Amino acid sequence: MAASRAESEPLLGRVGPGAVARWNLCIDQAVVFIEDAIQYRSINHRMDASSLWLYRWYYSSACQRALGFTIFLVLALAFIETPSSLTRTADVRFRAPPWEPPCGLTEGIEALCLLVFVADVSVKGYLVGWAQFRSNLWLLAYLVVLVVSLADWAVSLSLLCQERLRVRRLLRPFFLLQNSSMMKKTLKCLRCSLPDMASVGLLLAIHLGIFTMFGMLLFAGEKDEGQDRERLTYFRNLPEALTSLLVLLTTANNPDVMIPAYSRNRAYALFFILFTLIGSLFLMNLLTAIVYNQFRGYLMKSLQMSLFRRRLGTRAAFEVLASVTGDEGTSMQGVGVKCQDLLQVLYKAHLDSAHRRAIEEKVRCHEGGLLSAEEFQKVFDEVDRRVLKEHPPRPCYRSPFLQSAQRVFGHHYLDYLGNAVVLGNLVSICVFLVLDADVLPHDRDDFVLGILNFVFILYYLLETLLKIFALGPWGYLSYPSNAFDGLLTLVLLVLEISTLTVYGFPHPGWRPERQGLLSLWDMARLLNMLIVFRFLRIVPSMQPMAVVASTILGLIQNLRAFGGILLVAYYIFAIIGISLFEGVIVAPSGNGSLAPANGSAPCGSFEQLEYWPNNFDDFAAALITLWDLMVVNNWQVFLDAFRRHAGPWSKIYFVSWWLVSSVIWVNLFLALLLENFLHRWDPRAQQPLAGAREAAHLVSAELMFREVLEEPQEEELLDRLRQHPHLRLCR
Repeated sequence: MAASRAESEPLLGRVGPGAVARWNLCIDQAVVFIEDAIQYRSINHRMDASSLWLYRWYYSSACQRALGFTIFLVLALAFIETPSSLTRTADVRFRAPPWEPPCGLTEGIEALCLLVFVADVSVKGYLVGWAQFRSNLWLLAYLVVLVVSLADWAVSLSLLCQERLRVRRLLRPFFLLQNSSMMKKTLKCLRCSLPDMASVGLLLAIHLGIFTMFGMLLFAGEKDEGQDRERLTYFRNLPEALTSLLVLLTTANNPDVMIPAYSRNRAYALFFILFTLIGSLFLMNLLTAIVYNQFRGYLMKSLQMSLFRRRLGTRAAFEVLASVTGDEGTSMQGVGVKCQDLLQVLYKAHLDSAHRRAIEEKVRCHEGGLLSAEEFQKVFDEVDRRVLKEHPPRPCYRSPFLQSAQRVFGHHYLDYLGNAVVLGNLVSICVFLVLDADVLPHDRDDFVLGILNFVFILYYLLETLLKIFALGPWGYLSYPSNAFDGLLTLVLLVLEISTLTVYGFPHPGWRPERQGLLSLWDMARLLNMLIVFRFLRIVPSMQPMAVVASTILGLIQNLRAFGGILLVAYYIFAIIGISLFEGVIVAPSGNGSLAPANGSAPCGSFEQLEYWPNNFDDFAAALITLWDLMVVNNWQVFLDAFRRHAGPWSKIYFVSWWLVSSVIWVNLFLALLLENFLHRWDPRAQQPLAGAREAAHLVSAELMFREVLEEPQEEELLDRLRQHPHLRLCR
């Protein structure tokens, strides 16, 4: 790299200061374009020297981490703001008065966060320019949210923090949304899916309305005891009938809703079966199919856009560097980029060291010639490849006996033996847990289990030492699985030595006494359970399991946007729930019993099932309550309880949450899951690269699907560059 800089110095000495400044600006522009391409960012931003410095500082890891921490901090304020979640339990019977922060504490922290967001939107607005800012709806919404939040913050201080409703709490999730491009894309796809989803929702509403009216007519008679019981319990009036069938749509109250009528006449079962078949098995699955149809190709569209941004960024860097080469006297027939100029860019760009070395080696293969646009693009394909970690060389022993021992103990068969021993350890612990399930702790004899545990720990220690002998200390630690095993073995050894020191060697009738929450012996047995993770090492060696595991790992990255959308929904509904239902669930009077004093709580009711911790008295409790509702198991209990305590209109809130979480979000999740699995199992996606059998497991998703994705046309890239609002190419 020093040589490349030295080659540039004679040229710079022959030109004026203006040319030197322009050369430095072009290098800086190329650096930013390369970084934009690697991170799949838009290149439509200011390109002057001061703006480039500000741009690189804004997207530095330290600045982005500070912004991410600020977003986390402003969202976490809901846990300590009034009503505070700082109590041991959410149960209204046992919850002590929480600590409430003094007025101005959380408001001061929030003010600092809002100032950071003001600086954030100011920097973004300056970098993209006023014209781009006015056309960017997200930036305009960002500005509006900040203005409303600051105004609401000022109102809070003027009222001494006594206001009932804080609008800015509902707006806080926006800061998370606007900072994630993937979440923005997900919302856009969701918006495109809403019309078709609304059509199915209308069919569901018609289906629900027709069966509700039919059910009220069917169970209106009072001559039949079963009909009357069904009517009084589930079809008393129109709202009750709608609620009963809506819950049946989720199968949460099946077969309870059918039993009163079915117990009197078998024919009544046909009404409920027909409703479930049409609603749950047909219309709900049709909704899933529609969402999947809208999201079919969602992953591929995202990868296609990422590929276009990668190609556009690298092509912009090529054009900028080629203009420098043209200024140095190269004819137009020989347009290209000098290798030393590209090496200079790589030296200044923020790149992973392994990828930087791979790109530099590829550039040096051209022996100082000019790189064409196609060659320039191919150089950066190395960024997509995952660089395999090189393990340190094994120790060299002179003794033939030690060399033979090194080959034996360094063989992978030793891992198979270790997995078998771990399985035996796990089985022994499970057997003794089953045998001692009905034995009181003070009557248990841990002699046999203590001996077995001692033997297993000795084996783990011996295995660790033998692997260190075969691989060397640094070679042993270079494998993450070995480092995890070694750490567990060390912890187990310390606990075992402590146990033997305190309680002595195991003997018949040996019962280590419990000290505190867990005795040393209990801790040793719990840590033994962690050894089961060693079995995960067999996953890469089995091709079908490797594909499934790689799919799951790929899903984790793609699910971050969907998880963020769900987090936003949870946050907004929790704040709304606190505003609507705080203090609605009241502890029963008397001695703390859940049921009333006369024991007359109906079976299956909120009181009889002891659901007291499920309330909206603080933010943490609201999140757990929303989770229980999202699962839709017994959610009719929540509907009934809050109807009795807060009024019948409370059902609108809970049904809205069911639609957002269990209907829309779950179907989005299923669509993404199917999309990932179908593409991972596509034979075209499993084609090895460059003839390497294992290469498909060592590349990113972009490179894995490169054969499926369409390469952008050169005319399309050049046309987009000509439309750049802040870049004027000179050639």
